[in-house]
Amino acid sequence: MTDVLGYGKIKTTEAKAKEVRRIVEKLITLGKKGGLAGRRQALAYIYDDKVVDKLFGELAERYAGRQGGYSRITKLGSRLGDGAPMAQLELITEAAE
Repeated sequence: MTDVLGYGKIKTTEAKAKEVRRIVEKLITLGKKGGLAGRRQALAYIYDDKVVDKLFGELAERYAGRQGGYSRITKLGSRLGDGAPMAQLELITEAAE
């Protein structure tokens, strides 16, 4: 979760991407609402204060007009070592329509 919010995207297995996406969407919603209670709830998942500041500042402003769907999962194929299905989880950068 910290890396997705900090860097904007990660490459991982499909199962992990789907689970992390659920939490990332909820954290961005907390960031949009703001407030001390929301910041403390976000700190329960994110251990980097700079990423929490980014969540409640930059990301909250970017997704202010959006009602949901802040991230996207793109399938990448199978991993060479064990054949696990890989995916890229990234934050959407386009403006809401």
